[in-house]
Amino acid sequence: MTTLLWAVAGVLVVVGVAGTFLPALPGTVLVFAGLALAAYADGFVRVGWPTLVLLGALTAVSYVVDFVAAGLGARKFGASKRAAVGAVAGTLLGLPFGIPGLVVGPFAGALLGEVWARRGLEGAAQAGIGAWLGFLLGAAIKLAIVFVMVGLFLAAMLV
Repeated sequence: MTTLLWAVAGVLVVVGVAGTFLPALPGTVLVFAGLALAAYADGFVRVGWPTLVLLGALTAVSYVVDFVAAGLGARKFGASKRAAVGAVAGTLLGLPFGIPGLVVGPFAGALLGEVWARRGLEGAAQAGIGAWLGFLLGAAIKLAIVFVMVGLFLAAMLV
């Protein structure tokens, strides 16, 4: 039974890492679930509750990064507050549509927000590009968080 738990935990972690790139999958949640299952399989002997709480906090931070990154990217490119809000809204609305929704959503949201702020099409396009770059940066940060989570788990297992 323990071997099966470890195998399922490994699959969850691998699928979760892939989920940091594939928006249809809740990547960091799957990684956390896999690591928690592995800790359970070990009887919480080497990986205890303090480590699991830290991993859970990192999981939550990864989702904050998802929602904030597009808005900050738009703001960094000189977009209005409406464009930043539009980028965040576009990210949320794009989630159910997978990769196309996450590519188009932040851009379209920032574009519409900037047009709404009456800053012209050129400023709107710039805001959209900033939102999209922010989304890419957010994905990179989320991947880094996943690697930190796995590293913390492995460190706890080896100590």
